[in-house]
Amino acid sequence: MKNIAILTSGGDAPGMNAAIRAVVRTAIYRNLQVLGIKYGYEGMINGDFISLNAESVSGIINRGGTFLKTSRSARFMTEEGMKTAYDQLVKNNIDGVVAIGGDGTFRGANEFTAKYHIPFIGIPGTIDNDLIGTDYTIGYDTAINTVVEAVDKIRDTAESHDRLFLVEVMGRDAGLIALKGGIGSGAEAILIPESKNDHHKLFEKLEKNWGRKKNSKIVIVAEGEPGGVYKIAEEVKKKFRNYDTRVTVLGHIQRGGSPTCMDRVLASRIGFAAVEAIISEKKDVVVGIVNNKINYTSFKDAVKHIDEIDPQLMEMMEVLSN
Repeated sequence: MKNIAILTSGGDAPGMNAAIRAVVRTAIYRNLQVLGIKYGYEGMINGDFISLNAESVSGIINRGGTFLKTSRSARFMTEEGMKTAYDQLVKNNIDGVVAIGGDGTFRGANEFTAKYHIPFIGIPGTIDNDLIGTDYTIGYDTAINTVVEAVDKIRDTAESHDRLFLVEVMGRDAGLIALKGGIGSGAEAILIPESKNDHHKLFEKLEKNWGRKKNSKIVIVAEGEPGGVYKIAEEVKKKFRNYDTRVTVLGHIQRGGSPTCMDRVLASRIGFAAVEAIISEKKDVVVGIVNNKINYTSFKDAVKHIDEIDPQLMEMMEVLSN
């Protein structure tokens, strides 16, 4: 192992730069040469490689996003695209690749390594926290803190006007941002795909709260909730005309911003461990942290979707929101 490459792929997440920094500096310390691949797998196909050194990653640990840029590549999932990407890796004398991203990134890596014998090591970078093999993914802590900060501000105006706010947060396939963000912000209710919520339960709660003169409240809705936040808001307005109901979609602010200390430390630990893994000839695994210890999970297992939510958390949310 002499030369490795590093890329970020899929949606960006706060802490990706911290992970890049850890990989580059650990690799250099271990006498490896490092190339960065810009724009993920698309950049691999296009041969968009840059040389990285300790100076290249100076001053980026506090920056959100990814300075290597990112994209989603449909071409990479074709035979022609993978062959071109492989040829580019060979041309640049790459012995191994560190890929930072989420389930799409690791599905691509799994397909690639089944055909071409260049080892890949995955680093879990996604705000959704929906990967198997790590307690937390890089970016999740920052995202839920962004949600809590935003909802705290929304609650101020909700209380000033006795309004009901339905706040949509990211989580097309997973409701973990909504769950933790809802608990942390003291929301009155959350709607997430995993719990298969019956909207009648929400209506019952709103009816109960109206009777208690609790007229200002926050409902957190994951974007993957069937019907979407606007349809739910329409249902609420029809049933509860007394409520002054508003919708706020937080959107991509959840992806941005300076990473929290937790995400910076997590990214640094996993980035360091990823280089150690590739040097020790591990391959085709995602590096994570489980119970505060480094953990390795195959790409195939890591991308299995988490479709169950801790029932104790759901029960606690219900109790504390009364």
